[in-house]
Amino acid sequence: MIYIIMGVSGCGKSTLGAFLSEKLGWPLHEGDNFHPPENIEKMARGEPLTDQDRLPWLLKVHEVIERERCSGTDALVVCSALKRLYRQILLHGSRALASSSSRAQDILPPTFPDVFFIFLHGDYDLLHQRMVARRGHYMKADLLRSQFDALEPPTDDENVLPMDIRRSIPDIAMEVERHAMSLKTSPMT
Repeated sequence: MIYIIMGVSGCGKSTLGAFLSEKLGWPLHEGDNFHPPENIEKMARGEPLTDQDRLPWLLKVHEVIERERCSGTDALVVCSALKRLYRQILLHGSRALASSSSRAQDILPPTFPDVFFIFLHGDYDLLHQRMVARRGHYMKADLLRSQFDALEPPTDDENVLPMDIRRSIPDIAMEVERHAMSLKTSPMT
């Protein structure tokens, strides 16, 4: 089973991922580690990434997800996954690009039964406060608006677990753990 922890910058993706990895003993793959240096430099300058900038990064994260799925192990992946197309690329790789021009929804499934998106969502002002307070991250608070503008919240057909960031990390983790255990004790359809 793969959980992709998604949401705009500052929502707590990495914090939740580290907490869940420790609690569940699952490997954690931090999406930020797969950005090419040009993307990091661009964000550090306060410039939002374009779809073209994100494509090589999303394809690398897809390779990680595919490797974990094929091995049959459980894993956690942290990735903003802001748009539906990005989530399709994470799941289907370049096939999502080939079919994006020809009604991908009819060609590729919106998700797999063993992949779930944990969507951390919250109020812009709260997230902006968090980003202003954090230190040492290349993603500047000025870019938060561009992420909100790009965000296409996942829909039910994408196997999404929406989580309000006002909840505590342990509380969210407990709900995710209950979800994972319920799936492990019942057959997947």
